[in-house]
Amino acid sequence: MSGEDPSQNRPARGTVYRWDLDKTYLSTDFDSLAGLWRAAREKAEDKRTFPGARSLLRELGETGHHGLYILSGSPEQMRKVLEQKLVLDGIRWDGLVLKPSLNRLLRGRFRFLRDQVSYKLTALLASRVAIGSAHDEVMFGDDAEADAFVYSLYADLCAGRVGLDLLARILEVSRAYDDDAADLLELARTVPKRDHGRRIFIHLERIEPSTVFSAFGSRVCAFHNYFQPAVVLLEDRLIDADAVVRVGLDLMLGSLFSPEALSASYADLTQRRLIGVETGELLLRAIARAQTQGAEVRDALEGLRVAVIKSALQKRGLSPEAGADVLDYLAILPTDRARAHRAKSRARARLR
Repeated sequence: MSGEDPSQNRPARGTVYRWDLDKTYLSTDFDSLAGLWRAAREKAEDKRTFPGARSLLRELGETGHHGLYILSGSPEQMRKVLEQKLVLDGIRWDGLVLKPSLNRLLRGRFRFLRDQVSYKLTALLASRVAIGSAHDEVMFGDDAEADAFVYSLYADLCAGRVGLDLLARILEVSRAYDDDAADLLELARTVPKRDHGRRIFIHLERIEPSTVFSAFGSRVCAFHNYFQPAVVLLEDRLIDADAVVRVGLDLMLGSLFSPEALSASYADLTQRRLIGVETGELLLRAIARAQTQGAEVRDALEGLRVAVIKSALQKRGLSPEAGADVLDYLAILPTDRARAHRAKSRARARLR
């Protein structure tokens, strides 16, 4: 944990944010041996953050949230350098769980190296037991492995939509070790029951279509850049419109995103019926406030302003409320694994 006790001076209730690191916050190449070697040897100052990710995380830190909890598949041995990177970026966190890969390898637990389901699900449930039931959650992951599956299963376990019998079958199919499965089932039995999973954001790092996670329902929102989750968080009234504009400006002025790219990102959200007309109106007012800051800001935001107006004229309705879908996890698990394998193969082909 960084700095002073981050639980001080916060409201008793608030949203919990959960983030993965690699391919979600950090641009890490795990698709080649050279990339793995480079990631293991990089210093904190050399690690690259996805454009807009730091800006959005810092905006969330100003909302009075209950906490930021980071859960990564990176090995425990990288803790020092990852903490240094977060400090350099000005990110405050409340928990950082890394994978005990070396410890398990020395115990002959070779399957654990590739296990994402039982490892992440155990960490999530243990954290929820410690936090209690009062706080809603928003989760960020990526398309490299099983984040959409694990986050969705976690939310439905806590909501009581998935029972212990089904969880046991999922763990058997995912080849979790028997003692790990037993511990996980006990955690699932004791976790406070409440439907707290508000939204699951999945970063499309491997350049997949935004519909690739449609089987997971409306709670899962796939995104191409960090302006998109910022807008959806405005729709959910978890950040304000001025914060969304700041994230957009950071992408355009700090990371050389074109105004056309941001406009297309907004149009994509409206086409997927993830945002409503009122959110567009809030964003238009925030854009007008920001455009008084000077010509550079005014010009950068003009294309986005036009895109918001065009989308409002279409008057698209919203999709059903997030979290209302009942998922067939036993059917989804193998198909999601196949999707991840295909995406990894495409990434390796691009590297060649």
